[in-house]
Amino acid sequence: MIEYIKNDPEFHTELPSVLTIGKFDGLHMGHKKIMDEVSKAKEKGLSSVIFTFDIPPQEAIYHTGKKVLTTIAEKERIFESVGVDFFYEAPFTNEMRMMEAEDFISMVSKRFNVKCFVAGTDCRFGHNRVGDHEMLEKLALKYGYECKVVKKLQYEGEDISSTRIRNLLEEGNLEKANILLGYPYFVMGEIKDGRKLGRTIGFPTINLIPEKDKLLPPNGVYATKIVIDDVTYRGMTNVGYKPTVEGKNLLGIETNIFDFHEDVYGKTALVRFEKFMRPEKKFPSLEALRNAIEQDKNEITDFFN
Repeated sequence: MIEYIKNDPEFHTELPSVLTIGKFDGLHMGHKKIMDEVSKAKEKGLSSVIFTFDIPPQEAIYHTGKKVLTTIAEKERIFESVGVDFFYEAPFTNEMRMMEAEDFISMVSKRFNVKCFVAGTDCRFGHNRVGDHEMLEKLALKYGYECKVVKKLQYEGEDISSTRIRNLLEEGNLEKANILLGYPYFVMGEIKDGRKLGRTIGFPTINLIPEKDKLLPPNGVYATKIVIDDVTYRGMTNVGYKPTVEGKNLLGIETNIFDFHEDVYGKTALVRFEKFMRPEKKFPSLEALRNAIEQDKNEITDFFN
């Protein structure tokens, strides 16, 4: 079971550990190379630690406000699935921001009893981002750890990065984004009570309102797989704006799960985007909408088959 630690600047562990630093947004194929090295170190008896910040340093300093590929809850789920022991989210205080790179190495090494650092070639830390994998290697003997450096993974001649995947999703290129991720892009959240319009035309839906900083693919209809209580179902999902009682339009997702009739309000669902089917449309009547959804279901069923 993973231990998620937040808002605890004094947290430490005596367990010898392997540690890696980063945002890990999307936990894509490039990150998988790093996690593979972490897993190898775990096999030698070390506990594994992911060290990240509650606010990405670049966002805190430059106020970029970028949407994320994976929320904290989604990262926690993926980290747990690969056997991570500690997921530490450090508060990005002014003291942390001004900390010199070697002081950062010293602090982390002591607090987490680090015996192995795993770092990508693009790893940066410390004041003015002067710390990198070369510094970690240079100071390994001084602080008593082994350093494993992982080169950037490329696809079609370009580095795999969270920024590249984010751009692909915003452009609507779900297929290539999923290749770089190594899994279908997904949204996880609590199932909310909706308008129940789908029931009136024979297609009841579950509704998710994702966290406000979660990046959604372009509005439209998608073939999806839905995980509830560790059971996977097939379905179709519409991404779009939904009117609310307060008169606001919230961007959310409505999913019709094929051949599913259980009451799951309040449960957590994970919706995986397998294929983009068509853009969102307006229809002149409920009958026209019902016919379009029936056609969507047939095409999605053919895709899955």
